[in-house]
Amino acid sequence: MTEHVEWSEPEAVAAPAGAPVTPADAADAARLVAFGLQPKLQPARDQEYADLLRRYREDPPFARLADAVATGLGLIVLEVSPRAGMAVTAAEDSVFAVRMGDYARRTSADGGDRFLHGLAHLAVAAMAFPRPEDLADDGYIGRVTVNGVDAFVRQACHRLEERAVEQGENTDPATDAPGLEAAWRIWARRSATGATKDARRLAGSTTGIVAKAVAFLTDSGFLQRTGDDSGGTYRTTARYQLQVRDLAGGAAMAELLELGVVPVTDGTPTLLPPEDADDLELVADAGLPFHSA
Repeated sequence: MTEHVEWSEPEAVAAPAGAPVTPADAADAARLVAFGLQPKLQPARDQEYADLLRRYREDPPFARLADAVATGLGLIVLEVSPRAGMAVTAAEDSVFAVRMGDYARRTSADGGDRFLHGLAHLAVAAMAFPRPEDLADDGYIGRVTVNGVDAFVRQACHRLEERAVEQGENTDPATDAPGLEAAWRIWARRSATGATKDARRLAGSTTGIVAKAVAFLTDSGFLQRTGDDSGGTYRTTARYQLQVRDLAGGAAMAELLELGVVPVTDGTPTLLPPEDADDLELVADAGLPFHSA
């Protein structure tokens, strides 16, 4: 049973300081972590969830117990708050970890496609939070569209191709070549929608790949669908901001930033990479919010 809950309701009673941990306490802590593993569940619509969150925030021993339960499950607590609930992410060795290889195998067995799926996730994250201050602002809500993400990647691909021509580089390597340079060539050659007479979007097209990415993020509670325009419109959630913030310093996003596909300048968002970015390689399994192994 669910109902709307206001945070001004009577506070949960905290356990006395120094009180021994009981099986009921352990069960409550595990229950709170279980709520955190349901990304679409909103604390404001579930009384038990709201009560346990309030207890976590006001009862330090209980908070430490819940953190220990999460750690034992291979989870990292990103935030515990009314806006995000108990937001957790999986550590690399957790049974809950999602890996890019597993995700891509559910969509295509092609190695190049696996790389493109990772690039699509990176592009969604970059467009959702185009400036560092957007990622740092708890009140910021990012908005993306399927067609917009595809256009973003294609524009970056075009600029990278121009740079390769200017530098006399090979612009038509084998499609299974490693690195981000191979990815832009594959993406640029791939049809945006497909070859059907009615231009229906195919799963292997670039917009199909982006659509798969945003659908996964929506199912995971990271995005919310807001409309059908431009191939599908989406807004970010607090959980997605926390996830991207946690992973923004990782190798995948860092190399994408340094390559210049997602420029960070004076805070003004733009889709154009700078002229003097250095070429870097991106491991084939990299992609938010996945682990590479």
